[in-house]
Amino acid sequence: MQNRIDTTFAKLRDQNRKGFMAYITGGDPTLKRTVEIAVALEDAGVNFLEIGIPFSDPLADGIANQLGAQRALAAGTNVRSLLQSVAAIRQRTQIPLVLYGYLNPLFQYGLSRFEQDAANAGVDGLLLLDFPPDEASLATETGVHRIRLVAPTTSESRIARIVSQASGFIYYVSREGVTGERSDVSQGINEQVARIRKYTDLPVAVGFGISTPDQARTVAQLADAVVVGSAIVRRIGEIGDTDTLAKQIGVFVRPLVSAVES
Repeated sequence: MQNRIDTTFAKLRDQNRKGFMAYITGGDPTLKRTVEIAVALEDAGVNFLEIGIPFSDPLADGIANQLGAQRALAAGTNVRSLLQSVAAIRQRTQIPLVLYGYLNPLFQYGLSRFEQDAANAGVDGLLLLDFPPDEASLATETGVHRIRLVAPTTSESRIARIVSQASGFIYYVSREGVTGERSDVSQGINEQVARIRKYTDLPVAVGFGISTPDQARTVAQLADAVVVGSAIVRRIGEIGDTDTLAKQIGVFVRPLVSAVES
């Protein structure tokens, strides 16, 4: 079966449109709400959903995502229960799903077993922050894409090596440091995306620091997809565990989606 990431990017390309990718932390504030939020995000027009695997030491994450992970862990979320939640999401939507995480929890679970279980649950892509391309790749038989990261500081030769081991799309980290909302769009995105495209035909998604419709609109002119995470996770924390949470998150995200579509 063709990967949903591929089919969605192909559809967007045929329609001359850019994609919107939302990030949430799995289990924040509960796994039940995660399923509800996922459905609401698709209804709001989100094209791809990135779900963070909560971890106690998320080195690349800013305060909003750290707090989201803390809330999820406090609610009892672990890798096994999150995969069950992903399976529940997959029963209600065909939105492409990317799991984002760190190696430690997956080593504990078992890397090969994790990827197979993730594929069975309906995951389309896996983005591991601390899994360098120099290390042996995970097994490829499952059809789950290995999303690779490129940073502003990545050298040209390193870009070539990273993208050669990527599938699905390339995630360009648009600024140095951790995740989090910023008041402006990072400089040099156009040049860096062009560097990446010298070495791969894969779509390029740009994230880190994008939080407003104006910022999303600007980045959409430079990339194939725009990623917004911290602003959504912060809003989830502000609203809390209520029956209207998913609906409110859908309302919050819709202007961002509209900006990318425009």
